[in-house]
Amino acid sequence: MVMLQGEVPLDARRFQVDFQCGCSLHPRPDIAIHFNPRFHTTKPHVICNTLHHGLWQTEARWPRLALQRGGGFLILFLFGNEEMKVSVNGQHFLHFRYRLPLSRVDTLGIFGDIVVQAVGFLNINPFSEGSSEYPVGHPFLPGSPGLEVPCSHPLPQGLWPGQVIVLRGLVLPEPKDFTLRLLDEAARAPVTLRASFADRTLAWVSPWGQKRLISAPFLFYPQRFFEVLLLCQEGGLKLALNGQALGATVLGQQALERLRELRVSGSVQLYCVHH
Repeated sequence: MVMLQGEVPLDARRFQVDFQCGCSLHPRPDIAIHFNPRFHTTKPHVICNTLHHGLWQTEARWPRLALQRGGGFLILFLFGNEEMKVSVNGQHFLHFRYRLPLSRVDTLGIFGDIVVQAVGFLNINPFSEGSSEYPVGHPFLPGSPGLEVPCSHPLPQGLWPGQVIVLRGLVLPEPKDFTLRLLDEAARAPVTLRASFADRTLAWVSPWGQKRLISAPFLFYPQRFFEVLLLCQEGGLKLALNGQALGATVLGQQALERLRELRVSGSVQLYCVHH
């Protein structure tokens, strides 16, 4: 899934989001998916199309444009096996069948009258097998004071089965470590997840400092986007990093309900924290 967050200027005529097969200017690359909202016509609409060997194919048109001049938006492009689905501000808007192989797409192009605030490449919920629904696309909040690391977020009701903690952000250029802690009412941390860039390890750390390494590839990279998901279930928390499930840590239901605070520290810049 690709998430695009931004605003439409008050005088906008049109913009386009192109999923391209290459990035050259001359010759123009094939465009597998061309998503083109148009505001300047008497009936604003969206055009989807494909450019192949320099020729546009038959265009598909959707009326009742779900975007407005002067308004903010959160667009999700969800890529399935045979078609792309698009939601705007949490509501399904259109679907478009592929005309060129999706495997050829290697470039994202954004052009026209649009203010881009954030672009994210996200994964389907790794905890629900076979799901084709839209993943949760919480807005990015670049520059938000509440996301300055180190940061703390209250959990006034604790955690309960089915709840998911979502962290999305960027690893800094010369990272040292990254730590996520869940603290209880007594300020103890029964759950600590720590990534060490020196030895490229990811581990659960007990309240007594004992490490339990997570046997998985180290998926944090300098200046790369990351996504951490923690799914609360009966008996503990399941972890996923960048869309890959990485096992679980055991914690009783009473201990989960007593958790009161989420703390994040280390060499990262956060764009989204949701729980």
